[in-house]
Amino acid sequence: MSDGSVTRDYDAAPQGRLMIDDAGRYALQIFSAERPNFAAGDKAGGTDAEMRAAVIGSSTHFGSLSVDWAAQTLRFAIEDSSFPNWRGQVQTRSFTLRDNVLSWQVPPRPDGTVPISVWRRDTSSTVSRP
Repeated sequence: MSDGSVTRDYDAAPQGRLMIDDAGRYALQIFSAERPNFAAGDKAGGTDAEMRAAVIGSSTHFGSLSVDWAAQTLRFAIEDSSFPNWRGQVQTRSFTLRDNVLSWQVPPRPDGTVPISVWRRDTSSTVSRP
């Protein structure tokens, strides 16, 4: 925030995955760990508050990703998204990559806040490559 304070869109301990293949195809999912279960136990039977928490507490999109190393930017060509307004958009993000940590900034929101996504590489994979 402009005063230097930090807020979290997906609460203190979000869960997520960012997967990028060798061809630059990506899939990204972020979820608030504090999203409540639907009392009815039925996705279509959620209350307005449950539906709002489910939507606000998650972000997913997939498409193609390219890197401009000189400009330190990522280019997301979004094929589809949980936020329908992003469908078909191309979005560019300034990024940093240090060791196994990738982070990028989202453009400032109307209120002046600047969201930052931070991803840590999972080095525990047991999948072998041919």
